[in-house]
Amino acid sequence: MEWWVILLFLIGGLIFFLVLGLPIAFAFLLINFIGAYFFMGGLDGLSLSVQQILTSLVSFSLAPIPLFVFMGELMLHSGMAKRTLDVFDKLIGKLPGRLSLIVITGGALFSTLSGSTIANTAMLGQIMVPEMQNRGYKNPMILGPIVGVGGLAMLIPPSALAVVYASLAQ
Repeated sequence: MEWWVILLFLIGGLIFFLVLGLPIAFAFLLINFIGAYFFMGGLDGLSLSVQQILTSLVSFSLAPIPLFVFMGELMLHSGMAKRTLDVFDKLIGKLPGRLSLIVITGGALFSTLSGSTIANTAMLGQIMVPEMQNRGYKNPMILGPIVGVGGLAMLIPPSALAVVYASLAQ
């Protein structure tokens, strides 16, 4: 069978399941199982897929990733993140654009602690967006530093992406 027929089958099946209203994760899972059944040798392909899923779930090397996200959520809901940003507010002083500088320095610090880009951006967004709106910042000036510093979490160790790369390299 040609590669483009297989690709058309898989993408068409995925679109079909999404149009039916199946959640994205389950649509991908179902189309992967169907593809494994048809293109990897029937039940042997399915058993191989299930075995790989179970192997990835018990992999100890990927355990820090949900813990990074949990730590970010814990810092947000405990109030530790807000207090840390207040400390940066006092350290920076009366500079123009002070809240943007607080977002950048606080985001860099939280990147070293959480290691998760999503948790870092969500935490800074929940804390700093209302504060910056109250002080009259415009939306591009609010979201620019938050989104920009959110990407630092994957670059500053320890990061979730570094854990994934290390587990792949073994």
